[in-house]
Amino acid sequence: MKKFYCLFNDCKIVKGKNRSLIIDLSNNKFFYIPNSLEFIVKKFIGSDYDTLIKNYDEKEQIIIIEYFNWLEEENFGFWATSKQEFNSFDITNDNFTRPFNIENCIIEYNQKFDLNSIFDEIIKINIPFIEIRFYNKIGYNFLSDFLQNIKYSNIEGIDLILTYDKNFKISDYKNLILNELRLNNIIITNYKTDKIIEYYRGLSKIQFVTKKIENNIHCGMIDSKYFTINKLLYSESQHHNTCLNRKISIDKDGNIKNCPSMAESFGNVKDTTLEEALNKPGFKKYWNINKDQIEVCKDCEFRHICTDCRAYIEDPENQYSKPLKCGYNPYTNVWEEWSTNPLKQKAIEYYGMQDLVKKDL
Repeated sequence: MKKFYCLFNDCKIVKGKNRSLIIDLSNNKFFYIPNSLEFIVKKFIGSDYDTLIKNYDEKEQIIIIEYFNWLEEENFGFWATSKQEFNSFDITNDNFTRPFNIENCIIEYNQKFDLNSIFDEIIKINIPFIEIRFYNKIGYNFLSDFLQNIKYSNIEGIDLILTYDKNFKISDYKNLILNELRLNNIIITNYKTDKIIEYYRGLSKIQFVTKKIENNIHCGMIDSKYFTINKLLYSESQHHNTCLNRKISIDKDGNIKNCPSMAESFGNVKDTTLEEALNKPGFKKYWNINKDQIEVCKDCEFRHICTDCRAYIEDPENQYSKPLKCGYNPYTNVWEEWSTNPLKQKAIEYYGMQDLVKKDL
């Protein structure tokens, strides 16, 4: 009986320069595999196994059999018994479709502009996810009242970044979540230790970090702990930039940008609506820069589970340059401290990050 190997649609193979990954999108895991296995799987998928394996010598056949035994053990796919059966399961589709013109919005809070009026615009243009950054201490009553004002809006998820305030108790953060279950994450910076409290059935997180975040220059960090393994990000990464696609931001001065860390502004909330800024020429120019186009990243096995940064890049004159704050080298498969890399010092000086680097070391 003939057999044809079929990789499950939720299992993706991503080839890097020296090694590859099998990404299990259903179970949010990835596995390292040699590039030789990546080559074999892609060659055998949809082909008559018994006919194809005869083209290899005995030693190679043993290796191939071991490969496919491992794939079966890990349940990455199955054997179809006919080409017709294989074709009936071959429904690979990595198109990214979402019903929103803007997917998320970042706001750096400043008392000089009216947060509630901005949210009226956010609700009007149907932005589902928001992140609000408070670089200064903010009272519990202010947060509670603000969340109450948007309680019946169409917003799906909210993240808050707060600076540590000794007047806040753990119970205060928990009460905010209980009163507004769309709060996904509350991140408290400048705390004495790093810790995470999962709350309300594990759907929300209260995260304490020691780092003091005072401005948007802290953005753009690339690290394995920030990897995201799901169908949505994977499909988005095939065609779009996983950081800037469908994003709009308001910096602390009220300037409307793709990201608060970017230099280019498309107006100010004092005289420009979010919808007007969105329709200005150049606002979407970074949306479709994906990792397969970016230097070095295109050779990285992690590129489709990783985010991206176009605000801080190794070569500020090249929009396709690797993110500055990434310390991974896909040519050696080694993670190193990005800020001490001699090749990055010129860009660190360009962005004025010298003091930041000293604080973070």
